[in-house]
Amino acid sequence: MRCQVAIIGAGPAGLSLAHMLHLQGIDSIVIEHRSRDYVEQRVRAGILEQVSVDLLTDIGLGDRLHANAMVHDGFYIRFDRQTHHLNLHARSGRHSYVYGQSEVVHDLIEARIATGRPLVFSAEDVAVSGIDTDRPTVTYSVDQQTFEVNADFVAGCDGSQGVCRTLAPAGAVTRYAHSYPMAWLGILARTAPVTAEGMYCAHPDGLSLHSMRGPNITRQYLQVPADTDLREWSDERIWKELLRRSESDDHPALETGEIFDRSLAHLRSEVIQPMQYGSLFLLGDAAHIVPPTGAKGLNLALSDACVLSHALGGFYRSGRTDFLERYSTTALPRVWQAQAFSTKLTAALHQLSDNPFDYELRRAQLQRWVTSEAEQDAMSEVYFGLPFPTPWNFH
Repeated sequence: MRCQVAIIGAGPAGLSLAHMLHLQGIDSIVIEHRSRDYVEQRVRAGILEQVSVDLLTDIGLGDRLHANAMVHDGFYIRFDRQTHHLNLHARSGRHSYVYGQSEVVHDLIEARIATGRPLVFSAEDVAVSGIDTDRPTVTYSVDQQTFEVNADFVAGCDGSQGVCRTLAPAGAVTRYAHSYPMAWLGILARTAPVTAEGMYCAHPDGLSLHSMRGPNITRQYLQVPADTDLREWSDERIWKELLRRSESDDHPALETGEIFDRSLAHLRSEVIQPMQYGSLFLLGDAAHIVPPTGAKGLNLALSDACVLSHALGGFYRSGRTDFLERYSTTALPRVWQAQAFSTKLTAALHQLSDNPFDYELRRAQLQRWVTSEAEQDAMSEVYFGLPFPTPWNFH
């Protein structure tokens, strides 16, 4: 097969890139090693920035989103048994939207299928070669039959465990990384939300986070040690700790109920710089990982796709190569701003040491956030989404 862009990975980055390329008349194939059921059902982020919603709406994927998303003005912070609402909408006029990544992916898959362009699931033995040339090749197998794709460019959207992020030769890219000494134990439960919007509870013994996936489904997290074994956490133990860390004097106690999904996510930060080598371009988790604090991962994937679709549009429309050459320098400043924001939230909301001095510093930061209009202005700017580095303007 011959196509212009071979996209490895059918997550938000790969599928949104494919859709934006299609709208410009650029041919692509999307290759995913997981099944469609797995991709559509895996539990991931659920908060969309205002700029992400604006993009999805502008490219024709906003109908289900606007019909089903919960629109939030900000979020809650609870510490010292007191609950504070940060109404960041009042500071900026913008919102965040609770709409799960699985829903975004579902919409993108349906849109891709409607175009009739190739979308391959359950691909095995995916391999990429020739990225140091202008004719890279992708091979993969389905049902024991091998296929070969010859492309102009390869978009690596296959996540932090995928093949694409390992393709650049040693010394061609730099990996900046930081690991935190903790993880998030996450659950999905059939319970009503404790507050009208998501809430971070900054307890001296560690974070608990309470968000929602609808009026009767909640997504909740506990900070736990990095070496935690999920088998040691019964439902009773999880609820006991969530209740303890979320206790307050101004709200009813957390509602408990059936836990129907649980997971463990280790907190880490990583950036690959530059995000390109030869004819290979990295997007989303293949290029960078942010801590889940602040919910920036999905939004960065959409931002990367917007930047690369702009660059590829310029190349195929008028032969311009400067946008492609500047892909990394265009995308990375927004990536690093998201890293800075997530790191700041992570440090203030989590227990990072047993030293009481550290908790007093955290409390001082939290008090500043809930009392200072200047702090809330700065937070709303990033929380609702910095402008994407390039506009979507290829109608």
